[in-house]
Amino acid sequence: MVLDQVRIATRRSKLAMVQTHWVKDQLEKACPGIDIQIEAMATQGDKILDVALAKIGDKGLFTKELEAQMLIGRADIAVHSLKDLPTNLPEGLMLGCITERENPADALVVNKKLKNQTLQNLPSGTIIGTSSLRRLAQLRHHYPHLVFKDVRGNLITRLEKLDSGEYDCLILAAAGLTRLGFGDRVHQLIPSEISLHAVGQGALGIECVEQKPEVLEIIKILEHEPTSQRCLAERSFLRELEGGCQVPIGVNSEVNSQELVLTGMVASLDGKKLIRDSKKGDKNNPEAIGKELANELKSQGAMEILEVIFKEARSK
Repeated sequence: MVLDQVRIATRRSKLAMVQTHWVKDQLEKACPGIDIQIEAMATQGDKILDVALAKIGDKGLFTKELEAQMLIGRADIAVHSLKDLPTNLPEGLMLGCITERENPADALVVNKKLKNQTLQNLPSGTIIGTSSLRRLAQLRHHYPHLVFKDVRGNLITRLEKLDSGEYDCLILAAAGLTRLGFGDRVHQLIPSEISLHAVGQGALGIECVEQKPEVLEIIKILEHEPTSQRCLAERSFLRELEGGCQVPIGVNSEVNSQELVLTGMVASLDGKKLIRDSKKGDKNNPEAIGKELANELKSQGAMEILEVIFKEARSK
């Protein structure tokens, strides 16, 4: 079957639209005869801005509405920040393509009064804004003298809160800052020794319907194999631990020649318990590496840490 049109479902947020227009432009260059249409909508996660993500759950928070459009035939693909896409997808849908990754590191963004400081020497009591339990747990582990405060809203809103003095610093994804033209606000890229990044952070995931090979063939044009291998290992690790993006689980991955090295972390919310380890293996079998690493962390007590967090979440 020859396609003459591809309909893309996406969130309405500024970052989502920038990412989706990039996908649209790349597909139009590769397939000039195909009409690419964008259908933007608000998801549950876009509508709830006054409650911490950890309190409302996160599985599908930014994806369910987009997936519904594909399942009822109103969209052919959906473009996601891969870190927002659950590791278990609805029946009938698949992760068809993973694009080349931007820098997946977390970034420190500071109020101008701290322009001469780095994360390592921030004064005691410095107020840091983050909506991520993963970042919170790791930074509490390394810097218990700092104060952490939840922050919601789009990127511009968060930066306004920072610049007005409501926060002294923010921890944000370097990739999002770069894609929205705020790369100059990155004060410091946080090393992986301090903060392992979120699963899939910095990459885009293009989801599609399983029974449409003609759609899959087109979007595979944008596949970046090294990124895909890394992210599939990371997602396998997360899936095996039954975690979502609002669980303190972090990763780092590298591909060196034929070898993929995956590092993973699980931490308690207070940062007092942190388990971290690495596994390496054949880059062509990334999901096995992720599963192996998850089982290694389980043997070191990861599930006991996560069960406390799951229990607290269920009681809210």
